[in-house]
Amino acid sequence: MEERKIILKRVYLVYILCGVFALAIIARVFFLQFAQGKKWELEAKNFTEKEFDIEAVRGNIFAVDGSLLATSLPYYDVGIDPHANAFIDDAEFDDSAQALAKGLSNMFPEISSADYYHLLINARSAGLRYQQVAKNISHKQLQEISALPLFRSGRFKGGFIYMQHNQRKRLFGSLAERTIGYVHGDSGQFKVGLEDAYDSVLTGISGKRLMRKIAGGVWMPINNENEIEPQQGKDILTTINVNIQDVAENALMNSLAAHDAKYGCVVLMEVSTGEIRAIANLSRQDSGVYVEDYNYAIADAREPGSTFKLASLLVAMDDGRVDLTDKVDLEGGHHAYTSKDVMNDSHTPKENSVTVADAFYESSNVGISKTIYAAYGRDPKKFTDGLHRLKFGMKLGLPIKGEGESFIKNAGENDWSGISLPWISIGYESLITPLQTLTLYNAVANNGVMVKPMFVKEIREKGKTIRTFTPEIINDSVAKPETIKKAKQLLEGVVQFGTARNLKNSAYPIAGKTGTAQIAKGSGYGKDKNNVTYQASFVGYFPADKPKYSCIVIVNAPSGDVYYGGVVAGPIFKQIADRVYETDLDLHSAVNSLADNANEIPQIMNGLNVQTMNAANILQIDLKNDAGTDEFAKTNVNNNFITLSSSDAELRLSEGWMPDLIGMAGADALYLLEKRGYRVRLNGAGAVHSQSVSPGQKITKDKEIIIDLSI
Repeated sequence: MEERKIILKRVYLVYILCGVFALAIIARVFFLQFAQGKKWELEAKNFTEKEFDIEAVRGNIFAVDGSLLATSLPYYDVGIDPHANAFIDDAEFDDSAQALAKGLSNMFPEISSADYYHLLINARSAGLRYQQVAKNISHKQLQEISALPLFRSGRFKGGFIYMQHNQRKRLFGSLAERTIGYVHGDSGQFKVGLEDAYDSVLTGISGKRLMRKIAGGVWMPINNENEIEPQQGKDILTTINVNIQDVAENALMNSLAAHDAKYGCVVLMEVSTGEIRAIANLSRQDSGVYVEDYNYAIADAREPGSTFKLASLLVAMDDGRVDLTDKVDLEGGHHAYTSKDVMNDSHTPKENSVTVADAFYESSNVGISKTIYAAYGRDPKKFTDGLHRLKFGMKLGLPIKGEGESFIKNAGENDWSGISLPWISIGYESLITPLQTLTLYNAVANNGVMVKPMFVKEIREKGKTIRTFTPEIINDSVAKPETIKKAKQLLEGVVQFGTARNLKNSAYPIAGKTGTAQIAKGSGYGKDKNNVTYQASFVGYFPADKPKYSCIVIVNAPSGDVYYGGVVAGPIFKQIADRVYETDLDLHSAVNSLADNANEIPQIMNGLNVQTMNAANILQIDLKNDAGTDEFAKTNVNNNFITLSSSDAELRLSEGWMPDLIGMAGADALYLLEKRGYRVRLNGAGAVHSQSVSPGQKITKDKEIIIDLSI
């Protein structure tokens, strides 16, 4: 009996403990349900539902004529919720799935209708709430797919789900690729060029969309409508002219390929405004293909070489220490500043005593360096202060990131040496970017007013202009008016009489300067003559009498013996200038305003003396023969008569040196070379505008000489 009571007590105790435990559970349930219900409901919702940002459509980038350069195109990912309609049974779904699968296969033939059908049926059998059926389709394809069986019933009855994302496209492919820029990486965090410079303008305001996490960790939109609609970014109107840009890139690419050059760049700028009409940068890949992967025009700070000589004479003329008629002794093209530092010219001068202007026309290193050294040898700081006064080489403050670090020495500082002055005067021991050089030459063309290069004209919103950019003046007067006038005379003389006379034509005048810089391999500047390459350049403006455009051409590391600026870079400049001149009606006078030019003497090429005299006699043109009985002669034409002067072409050729054939008729050049046994290949028609072996170089009969002609 006593034992029975003990057992009952134990049973009651267990019942009591179970009851207490049950009451505790019930109490906890009530507490979670009513006291903390809202909290845990929110936690669960946050785990399965979340607001995602919807990328706004990025603004467009337009060319100056309104052509679309870059835009964001919408693409869509499409999926199905096989359990969207709770009232549809398996048989009905099966019928609809077969029809949908057939439609999908017709749109995307790479997947059979049977595979699509099994994909849909298996997704329903597995209880999935989202199964992707198409990815990265266009808006047109989205419209077509939304009309297919099942999908045409919409989101809730047909399970049709789509999500939009945007892809950036450049409508002209690689045209001005590095300047227009691009957007790479997740969420577009990596940008360059104008895409980066105006990112805050182009980027719109993100929207919001509610998504639910379903099986497999897939996020599915709850509604087809957005919670907050995104706002599209603003548009920018650039200064780029698509047609000129195309001409510039093709001219540059053809020349780089012909000379097997490492890289090159071209920039065309409008003189009065600084608006960049074309900017091309091309570099050779290991495959030999040229692509635009680096903005050399903006970023590549190197020793500019002879194009620097304009800055040197601008300072010297403005300070009143040098005039164009001053004489300088070229010493046969060699001058020793110390026993180890000898300045050399690329060609032996025809005469030693020349004017400063003549030294500039022929790009004499000896002539210009001696002129500057004589003027500033005792006061070099006056010279370097003058260079800085020009604001030459200063950072331009461009909106596009990556402008190169320019550098011009200051006299008296630790890195200044006894030979710094003469070498700086001809473009060494300094670092300048191509665009900085162009900006100085553009200032001369613009009567001394230096304007900042401009890449964007307007910002637009929904087709309306909300901001206009105006030219920004960097220096309102780089030099006195009389100095600018002399500088223009120098630049015109280079094309008329000097190293760029192959650019001379009768249609419109060109002014500019050639440059051929020895570039020490590696970074910085230096003069390691045992490890150098060359950089050919030409920078100038046109038409010279009424400048509207300025342009710079750089070709780095051309192969072979052809590396002079006038031969390599000059023809690129002319090809671009010719195209611009042909298409820009502002550069042409109205037909009824033209003067009667019927009596003007036509342009006559250099060549055989007797033939030239015969032609002049037939055309009844007065002729003055200073060439005597020489077989070949140079011609100088003005409005009244022709003057023939002696040509040293035969003499130089007989001594084994390459003569200057620029301006000679192609047939005469062929006759001159072939009668001496040289192999010649002519390209084009008309007069010689470039030659594969530069004047003054030794030539051998086992090497073919390539002559390029132009009309």
